[in-house]
Amino acid sequence: MNTLQISLYTLALLIALALLFDFMNGFHDAANAIATVVSTGVLRPQTAVAMAAFFNVVAIFFFQLKVASTVGKGTIEPSIVDHYVVFGALVGAIFWNVLTWYYGIPSSSSHALIGGLVGAAVAKAGTGSLISGGLIKTISFIVLSPLLGFVFGSLMMLLVSWIFVRSTPRRIDKWFRRLQLISASMYSLGHGGNDAQKTMGIIWMLLIAAGYTTAQDPLPWWVIIGCYTAIGLGTLFGGWRIVKTMGQKITKLKPVGGFCAETGGAITLFLATALGIPVSTTHTITGAIVGVGSSRKMSAVRWGVAGNIVWAWILTIPASAFVAAIAWWIGTKIL
Repeated sequence: MNTLQISLYTLALLIALALLFDFMNGFHDAANAIATVVSTGVLRPQTAVAMAAFFNVVAIFFFQLKVASTVGKGTIEPSIVDHYVVFGALVGAIFWNVLTWYYGIPSSSSHALIGGLVGAAVAKAGTGSLISGGLIKTISFIVLSPLLGFVFGSLMMLLVSWIFVRSTPRRIDKWFRRLQLISASMYSLGHGGNDAQKTMGIIWMLLIAAGYTTAQDPLPWWVIIGCYTAIGLGTLFGGWRIVKTMGQKITKLKPVGGFCAETGGAITLFLATALGIPVSTTHTITGAIVGVGSSRKMSAVRWGVAGNIVWAWILTIPASAFVAAIAWWIGTKIL
């Protein structure tokens, strides 16, 4: 890759924009981590977001930077990356996050970012600039992450039902109000571990293009700390518009159901992060909630609400890519 001449001002502006996206990621996806524990009445909203934000940041000690590597070096050709591409990708992703937050639609910040990268890269250099292997792996998990969440969530519900078959509803509720604190913490840990690394990948891509580091060098520590802190702060100020959709509109949850959904989702996130696959926490927890609801009976799930969410998933990449392509062109005029 040829080193670009990027002014320190432009570099700082783009890093700030990346951290803003990371903040919006936490803000937008806070509902994924806390909706079940809030809607079941286990925690008050303020306590839930504080706990989720804490575990978002603590994830720094638990996960390797495989997802950051996939985003930074495995999505688009490094040779075409410049400040215009990064600007377009971030603007496209932030636009889609703000739009879906405003309308209370649970969508994927992860795939908004991938869509932004694709749109900006194609606008600059055509489809040949895309790395098919990394994109196929990421896009396939649009289907696989909610499917895995569904499977793990429903299996957890069936397993718990079998283990506690002789227990009274009152005793089950008492136990799982406590256990849901653990499951919500684990889900928030997985959320921070996977999602914060996507922004690290973008900043890494920019620093390599600007010649401040090389692809062989480790990611600077200040990038890691900055991204985990930004997503934690975003979660702390959480997007309340989406909580009701996730926590009650898809299916009615009790503490035992919340525990099973969060545990199933956490297992999926831990697995994807270990494999270096950027997945959607929104897709994952939605699949797990649907799995919990359908394990009781199919009519317990409001399939119309779930269907509307799926449409948002389908539109995320093309919509953010379209906006990113326009933003790339604007970036070439103003940066």
